[in-house]
Amino acid sequence: MIRTIAVNQNYQFIHDLQPKELIQGDYLWYWIDFQQPTQSEIEVLNDPLHFHPLAIEDCIYTLQRPKLDYYEENTFFVTQALNPLTLTKEEINFFLTEQYIVTFHHHQSPEIAEVWDRLSLSTKARKWNPSQVLYHVLDKMVDNYFPLVYQVEDTLNEIDENSKGRSMEALLEVLFDTRHDLLSLRHTITPMRDLVYRIINSQRMSGMQIKIEYFSDIHDHLLKLTEMVEANRELASDIRDSYISLNSHQTNHVMKVLTVITTLFMPLTFIAGIYGMNFHYMPELTWKYGYFSTLLLMFLVVLGMSLWFKKKGWFK
Repeated sequence: MIRTIAVNQNYQFIHDLQPKELIQGDYLWYWIDFQQPTQSEIEVLNDPLHFHPLAIEDCIYTLQRPKLDYYEENTFFVTQALNPLTLTKEEINFFLTEQYIVTFHHHQSPEIAEVWDRLSLSTKARKWNPSQVLYHVLDKMVDNYFPLVYQVEDTLNEIDENSKGRSMEALLEVLFDTRHDLLSLRHTITPMRDLVYRIINSQRMSGMQIKIEYFSDIHDHLLKLTEMVEANRELASDIRDSYISLNSHQTNHVMKVLTVITTLFMPLTFIAGIYGMNFHYMPELTWKYGYFSTLLLMFLVVLGMSLWFKKKGWFK
């Protein structure tokens, strides 16, 4: 679907014009949005818009790294939003000049939908321009990162506290899934931070009415998000190491208990083995109190060894 909005010389909004009408018309600026375009609609990028073939190729083949490319006719941006349910990357592309902004995306974009509605309902067309549209979409995109990072942070705190008393195996499974989510966040937020930094320091976009302080604010938010992601990655690593250490400690404790039990039974097994050989000429075999004396000896051996182990601190 292709939808358009233009601002005429009287600062009035005009909707749903054809791209060719926008190019040939006398408008202050216009916005063309390609939302889940068909193959025939994609051809509009080449004719009549005549965008660079490399930029068109980047639009068709998704999951490009966020970047900024300069072409003779416009400036091309690749940005990435995040699906709040799956944390998968959703690419949004921008073509920007002083006369127009073109957005291209293969999915429903709540960020673009919100800015489009704000622009359509606005009564102050003089305050809008292509750079303002770019700023508002990027700002909304970055704002939508925060709930995802907070959600991961809450999950890590829940794993750390384990208030539900889940098993260690279940906690580690959730922890590894959370680390994967943090990796997805990092692979999106860090390149976006670098992209906004390039916009702020660009010398070729000075004439595009971009207010650097607004993009600096987005950059500050991305810096904060980057720090939060890194802090959560460290927390996840600490929790993982703690659980692995605890698991190792519990394993060592079990092995110690089994070793004590085995050690206690070793002399008993030795005594039973000696008197179980059934040789005819063995001492104490015909003794009246031999059986009870052997049991008493076994008891005293176990008692003595238990007291010795306790003194050594093995039962603590």
